[in-house]
Amino acid sequence: MNPVGKPGKTGALLPVEDALAQLLAMADAAPIREQDALLLAECDGRVLAQDLISTLDLPPWPNSAMDGYAVRLADWTGEPLVVSQRIFAGQAPQPLAAGTCARIFTGAPVPEGADCVEMQENAVVHADERVSFTEPLHLDQNIRPQGQETTVGELVLSAGTRLGPIELGLAASLGHDRLAVIRRPRVAVLSTGDELIEPGLPLGPGQIYNSNRRVLCSWLTRMGCEVIDAGILPDDLEQTRARLGGLGRVDLILSTGGVSVGEADFLGIALREEGELALWKLAIKPGKPLTFGHFRGVPVIGLPGNPASTLVTFALLARPYLLRRQGVQDVEPLRFEVPVGFEWPKPGNRREYLRGRVEQGKAIIYRNQSSGVLRSAAWAEGFVEVLEGTTLAIGDRVNFIPLSEVFS
Repeated sequence: MNPVGKPGKTGALLPVEDALAQLLAMADAAPIREQDALLLAECDGRVLAQDLISTLDLPPWPNSAMDGYAVRLADWTGEPLVVSQRIFAGQAPQPLAAGTCARIFTGAPVPEGADCVEMQENAVVHADERVSFTEPLHLDQNIRPQGQETTVGELVLSAGTRLGPIELGLAASLGHDRLAVIRRPRVAVLSTGDELIEPGLPLGPGQIYNSNRRVLCSWLTRMGCEVIDAGILPDDLEQTRARLGGLGRVDLILSTGGVSVGEADFLGIALREEGELALWKLAIKPGKPLTFGHFRGVPVIGLPGNPASTLVTFALLARPYLLRRQGVQDVEPLRFEVPVGFEWPKPGNRREYLRGRVEQGKAIIYRNQSSGVLRSAAWAEGFVEVLEGTTLAIGDRVNFIPLSEVFS
């Protein structure tokens, strides 16, 4: 069981960087090592388990970057040359005959003896089908050298790389039809709270529909996880123990809803009895409360229950944790600077992640930034990051984190 970190001072707010560092350290201590050998068509979004080493040179031979004519520079004196052969891509050429040129097409192997390819736009074909050139010729012009992209033994992709269309295309170009990938993380998702009810059922007094679990299950599926939807935990200690114990083999239990020190907090009681539990107060808004612990050795992350808080804490903390468990090193989302199109006159003591979008080159924010408003995220294109202690005037610059980045 891994020790659970806590803030240094009781009641102190934990910076998000410190919380992430602790979570990543715990992820590094519990990597998922099991592998699947999959066809390339099944590898999209998965994490490479073994370094991909080139077993061949790319290209495997010098080839033409243009449609044109292959020439030996020493043979070009300004007099038209006879075309001795035509070379198409996928065709093995003959050595270039002395005093001739070869008609060649893009991607075709350059014939032995040729040291230049002149593009067809600079060639003049005469009536006797001999060819001359209108521009000076240069050594290695328009020739892609052997091994320009990769050479035998070169590291092409490191283990821990998330595989997308480009990475899969690169593997295919090296002749691989399958790759070793980390198996899918198994994540159990559950919700807590008497007020929650499943969509499709009639609402009772004080009840709301459970949206967080649907957000997280969909998000985890996009990340390539195997999702176990564990439903809503009942307010009963024995049933909570039984539900947690019956999840089977999982890599993470992900909950939403408050875990506290109260007598009615049955999830917290179960974690304290059969594992360990830390309650963090993060210096971010939304998303101040966060829980990390273990239940019978299985890591548990408890996200806050308000929808925007769930969104922010999963994006900034739980998502990087899951990626690192699979060996991905670069787990923080892409940020880029944009000028703001709004004013922020009052500095806060927590870092704020405002739901916003970029219009006409400036970041704007949704009118209602309440942590209970999921509609703000549906309108938004990303998070506008406002540092603690900061005021903003129109034109000041802030970091913007695209939702498309964290949802990938």
